[in-house]
Amino acid sequence: MSPLTDLPTTLELQCYIGGAFVGEAIEPVTNPATGEVLGQVPWLGQAGAETAVQAAVGAFAGPWPKLPAKERSRILRRWFDLIMADRKRLARILTAEQGKPLAEALGEIDYAAGFVEFYAEECERIVGEILPGHRAYARNLVVRQPTGVVACITPWNFPAAMITRKVAPALAAGCTVVLKPAIETPLTAFALARLAHEAGIRPGVFNVLTGDAVAIGNGLYPASRGQGGQLHRFDPGRAAAGGPGSAHH
Repeated sequence: MSPLTDLPTTLELQCYIGGAFVGEAIEPVTNPATGEVLGQVPWLGQAGAETAVQAAVGAFAGPWPKLPAKERSRILRRWFDLIMADRKRLARILTAEQGKPLAEALGEIDYAAGFVEFYAEECERIVGEILPGHRAYARNLVVRQPTGVVACITPWNFPAAMITRKVAPALAAGCTVVLKPAIETPLTAFALARLAHEAGIRPGVFNVLTGDAVAIGNGLYPASRGQGGQLHRFDPGRAAAGGPGSAHH
């Protein structure tokens, strides 16, 4: 019996772009242990990636980066609460598409939720600094700000934890996100996107798409739009140490 057998029929099988679930589900996702087809997901390409980037650029120009830190913290905390409330179902999805034992899948969901909880609390700790200058009467003011759109690409082996490890700090900083999960394990990503949607993360702030990796990559990285829409690879370790606005081009 598949671990998905007793799941609700509302299991999400579409990409999440601009606050809506979209895309024709045509690419099969299989259980690696049995070969059973668990469902089908969209197969998007460069145009789909560019649409997702445009949604994220638009959201970055909107209220998300300007929200009080306390409000972003509240939304992320709500996402954490929803993940924990749904942890058993999420673990069954993860086991079915990735193959790790259910006990390990439950552990990963808890691990993944922990990143969301941590960065929900870090929202209100994003502070600046006043540093001594090279002259006695001078001071250097450091202000940490969100940098733009963050591109996240995650692997199949930790399909929940590697998403929240990248996405949560970016959102906490006020950035917007385009995520491409591994095509072998997209169902966990879509389930997390549904919970983010229910938590109140605004349209375009968090986008998830599946499809041709090369074509999507071509749609992501040449799509840098300059100030207000610049695309970055996010470094969560650097965010924790040096401020969540930190990113690599």
